[in-house]
Amino acid sequence: MSSIDRRDRPFGQVDMAYATVLSTTPPDDDGPVWMVNLMRYRDQAVYADGRETTLTGREADDVYAPVEILDDLGAEVAFFGDVTHQLAGDTPIWDRVGVVLYPTRRSFIDMQSRPDFVEKYAHKEAGMAETIIIGTQPIDVPAASDPAADGSDEADPADAVIVVDVIRFADGTDADPDARAARPPAASVDGWFAAEGTIIGDGRSWDQVRYHVFPSLEAATAAHAPDPAIADRYAVVVRPLIDRISGYSR
Repeated sequence: MSSIDRRDRPFGQVDMAYATVLSTTPPDDDGPVWMVNLMRYRDQAVYADGRETTLTGREADDVYAPVEILDDLGAEVAFFGDVTHQLAGDTPIWDRVGVVLYPTRRSFIDMQSRPDFVEKYAHKEAGMAETIIIGTQPIDVPAASDPAADGSDEADPADAVIVVDVIRFADGTDADPDARAARPPAASVDGWFAAEGTIIGDGRSWDQVRYHVFPSLEAATAAHAPDPAIADRYAVVVRPLIDRISGYSR
């Protein structure tokens, strides 16, 4: 398991238990994993080797972007965009969300030890202040409520917003399937995903990541009022540059 070491990254803690799952899943049981990245950048990039730079944290992450490596692995960027509003979760205030679809869990682990990835990763470390990376799997989405009740017919498509909702349910809601299956009445669903583990984070665990489209920012804000079924969450409005998530919903 040398491809994921035990040192914490400058921007988050490595969960070695989940790293073990990723690296030891038998090939016959392995398969795609959607890695969700919540990112907050440093104002100024800081390189571990002390090199001088004028790059911002965001610019350093743009240099990192390992697109060729992902292509070589058979991975793809499924979702990527800038956060424009944060509707739930006080801190940190996230800057971007990215989702990478890897063909297998093992491919994510193997990528970590590639020399070309290690070289690029220096830019990631320089630019990132905090991050949460969650491995997820698509799940069935409950049936929609009556669309006539949500006002979507009158909505202007130009006003629509995409919300990425990262959720940890309150203890005891296992016995209440309605609490876990509730979907906002004003939203259409791009996809729901179960969280199977958090490879880098702050020690918290998560249950689901949901992608919803709301007819307006006002509707999205109203839908993210405090909910007793949810113990913790980050809900962010994202302006996507890449959005293939709806193709993976079931």
